[in-house]
Amino acid sequence: MTAVQERAQRPTSPARTLNVVRLQFINRQTFVWVPLIVLGGAWTIMLLIFWIVDTASGGAARGVVVNGAAQAPLWYFLVVGTQAMTLTFPFSQAMSLTRREFFVGSLAAAAVSAAGIAVLFVLIGLLELATDGYGVRGHFAYLEWVWEAGPLAAWLAYFTMTMLFFVVGFWFSTLYKRFSSVGLTLAILAVTLLLVGFAALVTFQQAWPQVWQWILDTGALGLTLWGILLTAVLAAGSYLTLRRLPA
Repeated sequence: MTAVQERAQRPTSPARTLNVVRLQFINRQTFVWVPLIVLGGAWTIMLLIFWIVDTASGGAARGVVVNGAAQAPLWYFLVVGTQAMTLTFPFSQAMSLTRREFFVGSLAAAAVSAAGIAVLFVLIGLLELATDGYGVRGHFAYLEWVWEAGPLAAWLAYFTMTMLFFVVGFWFSTLYKRFSSVGLTLAILAVTLLLVGFAALVTFQQAWPQVWQWILDTGALGLTLWGILLTAVLAAGSYLTLRRLPA
C-alpha cells in the first residue's frame, strides 16, 4: 500500500483539518487583504462615480442608482479558489495531510473569508439605508430585492455567492491539475454549451416570461437556497476530482 493510499484511508482529524485552515491563511493576501482591497477599491470608485454624476447633473439625477461594482470582490473569489488549490495543495501533501482534510480545511478557510466579506456588505448596505444612498440614492450593497427578507437573508445571499465563486475556481483549478489545460478548456466549453442549450430551449419554447416569473416568485432568499444546493453539488464534484489527482 502506498503512502497516498494510507493517508486516504486514515480517518479525518479535526486538528489536521484546522492545520489546513492555518496553512491557507499563512498567505493572508489571498484570503484577507486582496479581497478587502478589491471591496474597498470598488466601493471608493462607486462613491466617486455617484459624486461625479450628482455634481454634473446639479442633483437632477438622484434616482435610485445601482452600481455593479459590488460584483468585483465576489468574482475575485474565483481567483481565491484557484490559488487555494494551486499554491497550497503541494504543501498539504508534503505535510502528510489527506485530500479530504485539505478539501474540508480549504472550504472552511473560504467560509471564514466569505463570512467576513458578507458582513462588510451588510454593514455597507445598512449605511446606505441610513443615509438614503449617501444622499444621492446610490446603492452599492443595498439591493432591494436581495434585502427584501432582511439583513440576515442579505448576508446569506452574499455569503452563498462568494462561496459559489470559490468552489467554481477551486474545481476549475483541480480539473487543470487532473487533466491539464486541454481538459479544463473542454470542461469550460461543455458548461458553456449547456448554458447556451438551455437558453436556446427556453427561447424556442418562448418560455422566458415563465422563467422570469419563477425568479420573481422564488425571491432572493429562495434563489439563495438554490445557490447553496448548487454550491454543495459543485463542491462534491470538486472533491471527487481532487481524490483522483495523481500523487
